[in-house]
Amino acid sequence: MNLENLKQELINLEAGFCSALSDPSRLLILYILDEGDKNVGELSEQAKISQSNVSKHLKILKEKGLVSSSKSGTVVTYSLADKKLITALDLLRSIMAEHHANRTVIINHSNP
Repeated sequence: MNLENLKQELINLEAGFCSALSDPSRLLILYILDEGDKNVGELSEQAKISQSNVSKHLKILKEKGLVSSSKSGTVVTYSLADKKLITALDLLRSIMAEHHANRTVIINHSNP
């Protein structure tokens, strides 16, 4: 594989990763999992989302490698695949907060 193909594959992986983060319910699920491992019922209750929708979101998150699962008897428990994901999301929140603050300052200066 040449360098250009490798770069394109990496960009495609990043885009897929970001698409998994593009849904507010999936972000909420990730933040809940940061508090500890949960099964679908627990996630559904905490997120206030139906179990079927939680399952659909978990499928996407798992396909993208953002969550992992383990089975004990009939119970499947989900966890973050990598805790650094929350660090990355927190960094993104920080960037958005700065952007919002700067935008607010600009708007306030232009409307005396």
